[in-house]
Amino acid sequence: MAYRNGTYIAFHAEGNPDPTASDIKYYRALMMWHANDKIEFKLVNSHEKVAAVRDTSQAATIKRSLRARLDNSKNMVLIIGQRTRFDMDFVPYEIAYAVDTCRIPIIATYPGQSVIRVPNALRSLWPEALRTRIDNGAASVIHIPFNQKAIQDAIGQFSHNNLPLGGGLGFYNDDAYRSFGLL
Repeated sequence: MAYRNGTYIAFHAEGNPDPTASDIKYYRALMMWHANDKIEFKLVNSHEKVAAVRDTSQAATIKRSLRARLDNSKNMVLIIGQRTRFDMDFVPYEIAYAVDTCRIPIIATYPGQSVIRVPNALRSLWPEALRTRIDNGAASVIHIPFNQKAIQDAIGQFSHNNLPLGGGLGFYNDDAYRSFGLL
């Protein structure tokens, strides 16, 4: 049995070599927060727990590496941008494996949002793999803005042993948003 203490981070890279043109910039922001000693943001990055694969690796090799990383994860941060729903390769696979096999909660974080009180209002941004698992009750999801304090709180709080309330439509209350400085 894997030691499940990591946070798996998924995002739509769009196959674009320009890091400012895809959601990889948000992944890099998370890594910058983590590396900065002046910012209270720590996580165990599941991507660092398993050997990296090259971009030219076969899909089967990449998926094997993704599974190993997810097997060692207590939760998944899913960065949902404007184009995430169009990802047809790895994001749907990561969501399916995280929910169906690992049974870990998803921390759905949305760049450009400040307060989320009605997760269903963001439904048009969801990848189909997430939408179907929310609709059928399989996914445990907390929907939060892409905010350092909110993400840190969710990473520290939610795991395979402590799922968010609300099934697939979990969200923070106004007291939480006040504590994050968003209200």
